[in-house]
Amino acid sequence: MPLVAVGVILLLAKLAEFGPVANWPWWAVLAPFGAAVVWWAFADSTGWTQRKAIEKMEQRKVDRRNRALEALGQDTRKRRQAEAREPAAAAPSTPRKTADPTQVDHDD
Repeated sequence: MPLVAVGVILLLAKLAEFGPVANWPWWAVLAPFGAAVVWWAFADSTGWTQRKAIEKMEQRKVDRRNRALEALGQDTRKRRQAEAREPAAAAPSTPRKTADPTQVDHDD
């Protein structure tokens, strides 16, 4: 897509006779369009385009699932990972042993 955008800008500059592009040969102005065709042919023949589309669709599924879980109030993976990083906040505190002889120690 960037090659097509560059081609359109160069074509408009050539037609408007703007700047140095006005003196360029037509093959140089139209070259980005040819390069875009070559790129699209390569991307389609190697399957790169299809892989990118599948990755994008899979990411959308993951995002949609996470939004649904959050809307339901379910724990998401992000929340569980955050809690795992902070074990001191999630773990119950243990009672401290005191030196007071009237206190009964139940750990024995």
